[in-house]
Amino acid sequence: MVNVRYAIRDLAVVAEEVARQGHKLLYLNIGDPNKYDFVTPPHMVEAAHRAMLDNRNGYGDSLGLPEAVKAIRDQAERNGFQNIQGIYVGYGSGEVIDSSLTALLNPGDNVLTPSPEYPLYSAVLAKLNAEPNAYALDEENDWQPDLEDMERRINSRTRAILIINPNNPTGAVYSRQTLERVADMARRHGLLILADEIYDKLVLDDDVQHTSIATIAPDLPVLTFNGISKAYLAPGWRIGWAVATGPQAALHDYLEAVYRLLRARLSAPHPFMYAIKPALEGPQDHLPEVRTKLRRRRDLTVEWAKRTPHVSLVAPRAAFYAFPQFDIPEPDLDFVTALVREKHVLLVHGSGFGQKPGTKHARIVYLPQEDVLKAAYERITEFVQERYK
Repeated sequence: MVNVRYAIRDLAVVAEEVARQGHKLLYLNIGDPNKYDFVTPPHMVEAAHRAMLDNRNGYGDSLGLPEAVKAIRDQAERNGFQNIQGIYVGYGSGEVIDSSLTALLNPGDNVLTPSPEYPLYSAVLAKLNAEPNAYALDEENDWQPDLEDMERRINSRTRAILIINPNNPTGAVYSRQTLERVADMARRHGLLILADEIYDKLVLDDDVQHTSIATIAPDLPVLTFNGISKAYLAPGWRIGWAVATGPQAALHDYLEAVYRLLRARLSAPHPFMYAIKPALEGPQDHLPEVRTKLRRRRDLTVEWAKRTPHVSLVAPRAAFYAFPQFDIPEPDLDFVTALVREKHVLLVHGSGFGQKPGTKHARIVYLPQEDVLKAAYERITEFVQERYK
């Protein structure tokens, strides 16, 4: 447990201390849309509520409610997924990821993970006594994976390649060419691909298209993670899933191991699984409004970075995160800690996600309303100007 870290929540301890002193904080740290002006679609709420009223409050199916699993499969097939070998629903995408890694890895094994990365993965790997093996994302190439670095890091204990696309924390969307080269690498080395695609419906620019790696590598074993927490605005319901595609011979025994873990924990939250089918097959009219809000807030963030000294930013193309670099003489943890203490704005330090040695970053969540973002950015600019004259 000494090696288990989760930077996003860990820094909140400092914020709670500042809040207890009577200060009102501006929170730009957690990707929870419902803390701001985003509301779960009513037809999903009605479906979950109806399930509760119908007393669907006991244990559910261990791998997921059958009608929900069918809806996930149908959507995956509409999106071009082939050779679907299994689908399983978990207690948020976090449990699905944890179970998938637990069934895959022995102590000393490793997974190629991006740097920067969503820190859940490194926390789970540390718990499993698996070895860290982080490949670089290239800030000078729109945060695309550094494929040469990725290939250099493959060794005899490497079991899988993780890609987070669209990416948290950078907001990058990977090109089809990049994904084809990752697939070729996995093919040559016999590796499972783990594809975290929970932001796939939150691409913000018309000239950018998200591609699921499973659709261009049907011959490879791929686990694609998704859920209702982000695009469907229900993170607190804790509903996520995995779609396993590829050759049956490569996946059968592995999936059986995952299923044993899921049966042991009984089920994901039962009544909320009734919202999956309405989410995927019902009205999608909330999504254009969500993307419009996020696009405006992303653009505001990019403009702030352009005019603020010591700050540079690769414009995010999806999700609701920005990962600016700060040209500062101190560690980024010291920077964000002082920022919340002095200006009462909470970011997350880039070193909590991983970053190129010698660089300093912070992750910004640009979900808040525009007036909140403007106030927060004004305080950050003041802080930078005062601290680094």
